[in-house]
Amino acid sequence: MLEQLIPFLTATMLLTLAPGPDIIYVLVQGMVNGKKHAIVTALGLVSGVVVHTTLVAFGVSAVIKQSETIYLIIKCLGAAYLFYLAYKVFQSNPDIAFSAEGIKQKSLRALYRQGFIMNVLNPKVTIFFLALFPGFLWDPEGSTVLQFYILGGVFMCQALLIFTLVAILAGNISKYLQKHRKSGVILKWTQIFAFIAIGVFILM
Repeated sequence: MLEQLIPFLTATMLLTLAPGPDIIYVLVQGMVNGKKHAIVTALGLVSGVVVHTTLVAFGVSAVIKQSETIYLIIKCLGAAYLFYLAYKVFQSNPDIAFSAEGIKQKSLRALYRQGFIMNVLNPKVTIFFLALFPGFLWDPEGSTVLQFYILGGVFMCQALLIFTLVAILAGNISKYLQKHRKSGVILKWTQIFAFIAIGVFILM
């Protein structure tokens, strides 16, 4: 179990740290409205993971019970999708652009709801989980639904921890990124390496 969870945790932390829309949104909320609002936004975003985990857990678990061959195909397609994501990151601009323009202060409840909806209505999250999670099951013969929820819980915990740190350090992080433009290049190649490494891990 730990042989799968440790690399899963490492990989997901690297990917969460990459400059995606979620972490940038938390960062901007922290800059404009303060850490409390940013943390509540992060809670909303992370809560949406439960929905995606549930969709993947019950859908893929049903497939795994039907055929080991189909399970292998799912893992191969997942690895291929991760390699595709690495290629898309390679093509992207390494500059990190974030703006506080148009960001108005909302109630904490509204921010939580907005973060939750942003995550749940993003189909790319379900596709990403579908590509990532099956390759880290440690006992396909056991309760795969439980294993999916454990992986989802690990993902949620590390994402909330990182988002919370970003919320608390929002001002310092934004100043650092504006001062050190090359940090975007480092984060870009870290993300590429993570996608490729996870894909290879799943295949092996």
